[in-house]
Amino acid sequence: AFAPASVGRSTVALNEMSKSIPFLTVPEKLDGSMAGDVGFDPMGLSDIQTDLNYARWAELKHGRICMLAVVGMVWQEYGPHLPGDAYATKDPWEAISSVGFASNFQTLLAIGVVELANWNKYYGDGTPGDIGWTGGQLSKMNDAQIKTRMESEIVHCRLAMIAFIGATHQTFLLHKGLLDFSY
Repeated sequence: AFAPASVGRSTVALNEMSKSIPFLTVPEKLDGSMAGDVGFDPMGLSDIQTDLNYARWAELKHGRICMLAVVGMVWQEYGPHLPGDAYATKDPWEAISSVGFASNFQTLLAIGVVELANWNKYYGDGTPGDIGWTGGQLSKMNDAQIKTRMESEIVHCRLAMIAFIGATHQTFLLHKGLLDFSY
């Protein structure tokens, strides 16, 4: 179900059916050329979006943030903390206010630096998600392996966005720990 497409289609045949929801037709702009494109767009957002690269950048960016957020929320509740009363709270949302202005400003400043460094890439012809941090495991992979990793990343990003919504619901509405499955 999550296997990468071997080759993107150059055109979408009239009335071609979606791989994700077989009773819906594939939207015109979703031609299979991007990682994770399985023709899923039941709300028709690709019809109103002029630049799908920008939309993919946003999807990857928000997914990466949610991956970090979910890990951070679990760590806040169950992992070790820095010493001091400001870092002792177990509620991930309360922790934002307990650390004070300086810690939050430092975090936002770091995020802003990364955003500004990549500002022009969002509207260019580059690969969505490539922020220029070279090296690591991708430098040792061939194109097929990189395509598989890109497929995996977008699937994990989508799952993390759903997990973040669930974690927020669990914390705000149920007032329970994230790994507390009791009724």
